[in-house]
Amino acid sequence: MRIKAAICYSADQTLSVEEVELDSPQAGEVLVRIVATSVCHTDVAAARILKAIHPVVLGHEGAGIIESLGPGVSGLKPGDHVILTGAASCGKCSTCRRGIPSVCEIFQPLFFSGFLPGGQRRLHNQKGAPLSHFFLQSSFAEYAVVPQECAIKVREDAPLDIIGMLGCGVMTGIGAVINRAEVRPGETVAVFGCGGVGISSILGARLAGASRIIAIDINDQKLARARDFGATDLINSQNLKPSDAINDLLKHGVDCAVAASSADSVIPQAIESLGVGGRCIFIAWPARAVKVEASLILSHRSILGCSMGSGCSALEIPFYVDLFMQGRLPIDLMVTRRYALEEINDAFHDLLQGDILKGVIMLR
Repeated sequence: MRIKAAICYSADQTLSVEEVELDSPQAGEVLVRIVATSVCHTDVAAARILKAIHPVVLGHEGAGIIESLGPGVSGLKPGDHVILTGAASCGKCSTCRRGIPSVCEIFQPLFFSGFLPGGQRRLHNQKGAPLSHFFLQSSFAEYAVVPQECAIKVREDAPLDIIGMLGCGVMTGIGAVINRAEVRPGETVAVFGCGGVGISSILGARLAGASRIIAIDINDQKLARARDFGATDLINSQNLKPSDAINDLLKHGVDCAVAASSADSVIPQAIESLGVGGRCIFIAWPARAVKVEASLILSHRSILGCSMGSGCSALEIPFYVDLFMQGRLPIDLMVTRRYALEEINDAFHDLLQGDILKGVIMLR
């Protein structure tokens, strides 16, 4: 079928919205009509650095309605509302069996490969040349063909333009705090970086019952916004050394520090902010290697990585949709602006400039 999609041809070009060909879903795949897809910093980074998969149709926080099924699909039907996620689980590999489905050996290696399982591609330009997939979905398009495991069925009364961000950024931030750091009621949390994932970490800390939630950023506007989502204390790291400011607030370090920014200084700052026994979770790739003082680790502090929230998307996404619908997870407040597909380059620009927290591309 012929659809419109936003294609990234190279790191030096803007995205081009044009007609492409999308093959029918094959065994184990579903065709989804995309209603909305939010824009994430990962999309922007991929457009600039993942040269090996150009040309590619980006987008990985899509939500829509199932149009048709390939052979062998079970548990889904046309008309189902779904959130698309790359953090799918096969349920059979060693990591899935060990309870780490977010790094499934089948799906996780395909995030940036350009392919669907089995080395398949369903997207082609008008000349028949293949286009790469992204995060197993490529949702900057009117339709997407995805593995059935990547389409998580959700309740039909939830607004798809809001809940789509649960497919990556929101799940990553909440899961880092709840699943990976295992923050307990009464513990203290510091979040370094107040973009979409950082704000989601603040929401996760609030859900976990943290007693103090400290937001750290260099942008006063972002800090003010962090308070709206549950931050109890704000630190501008351009003006103050975060660890000193945290010690002034708590007289000791925090129990959990979330590094939600790729700035070089963030991980060392986050580790320095920990109290004895504290956990530092980093969920943003640092721009380059960072040095950490051994004495900080030897004093019973831990550094933990996190992938896509380190949870089970099939179970957690419907749960968080329910929390949103109950008014307990105000992710709707994260949406700053909505764009048409033809305005996608404006959405990228606004995200990079810090003008928006979350931009949503509306396809319907």
